[in-house]
Amino acid sequence: MTSSSRKDWDTYFMDIAFMVSTRSRCPRRHVGSVLVQGKKLLGTAYNGAPMGVPDCSEAGCMIVEEFEPAVPSDSAGGMKKKQRCIRTIHAEQNLLMFTDRVDREGSVVYVTDQPCWTCANMLANSGIVEIVFHRIYPKDHDKVAALMKQKGIGFRRIDDYVAPPDTEVQDGA
Repeated sequence: MTSSSRKDWDTYFMDIAFMVSTRSRCPRRHVGSVLVQGKKLLGTAYNGAPMGVPDCSEAGCMIVEEFEPAVPSDSAGGMKKKQRCIRTIHAEQNLLMFTDRVDREGSVVYVTDQPCWTCANMLANSGIVEIVFHRIYPKDHDKVAALMKQKGIGFRRIDDYVAPPDTEVQDGA
């Protein structure tokens, strides 16, 4: 990018979401989200433990194991074990808790990662009109995309986006 060129709005707001994600103390994945109406930034949030409670960097991840049907191409077939941390509140959930419904009406959410099924359900009832994300969440992608289509909420991935340096933390879990 030359000094005379400007970032497009999607890149600008996604950069902010990635910068917000650096506030997360989760060692597994930093997620940031921003609420935008028009070109006005209305709120930011990241994933983390509830206020006043030790976070994962202080108390360790609170891992639970889940089992889901394995895809036929998996070696053993049957069930596949997945681990996830339940200590943190997701960035999208924090964004909804700390913004007003009136501000969300007609707004767009930029989020570093595609929302999970639970967050997608919450966003579907929040008054927003679009979700823009960068990193895909394969486990829930198809059903979340179908829900957003059914609700008439825009749902798009910025494929060629490059996050600002030192903002992407993920372990692939």
